Amino acid sequence: MILVLLGPPGAGKGTQANLLAKKRSLVQLSTGDMLRAAVAAGTPLGRKAGAIMERGELVPDDVVIGLIAERLDQKDSGGGYILDGFPRTIAQAEALDHLLAERGTTLDKVIEMKVDDDALVERITGRFACAKCGEGYHDLYKLPKRAGVCDRCGSTEFVRRKDDNEEVVRARLKAYYAQTEPLIGHYRKQGKLRAVDGMADINLVQKAINQALDTP
Repeated sequence: MILVLLGPPGAGKGTQANLLAKKRSLVQLSTGDMLRAAVAAGTPLGRKAGAIMERGELVPDDVVIGLIAERLDQKDSGGGYILDGFPRTIAQAEALDHLLAERGTTLDKVIEMKVDDDALVERITGRFACAKCGEGYHDLYKLPKRAGVCDRCGSTEFVRRKDDNEEVVRARLKAYYAQTEPLIGHYRKQGKLRAVDGMADINLVQKAINQALDTP
């Protein structure tokens, strides 16, 4: 099984991909993780990507596709793959279709995690974490049991990501929709698109995704 998860930043794609990978013996492929691993390993593509990233530029599609091709050729796929964070554009989707066709396979399903923008902004901007152990918290949904003290390690220092503010989050949402809207039509035409409510409880989202995968 080869899957793609679509959803804006903060929709929970990584969490759901991780749960699916464990349940269905799939390999979770995050382009960010693959880029970092290739750079650390010093592979030819990794060196090329590293040089581009050091200049603060976006890694071009051909390099990302090359990394995915290398990863698909490794023999640890188990029951298949979940692509998390890729494709983002029609050009990338077409390149992925071609890459899979060369290997005699194709995408099985594309899961779109639909979100409410205002609720997602609230979810993201309320996040903070322990500066020492990384335990995650939220202003509304998960405060420390003792005010100002981490439940896990007892630290009194907390941090927030600089980009977890409303202006940045809404800009990222706008960019996501501009890029991804054509993808929705692309995969709908192929009959592979399934939509789930990405704002529901984590377990309910997982249940909805598995139902979508098990329904022809």
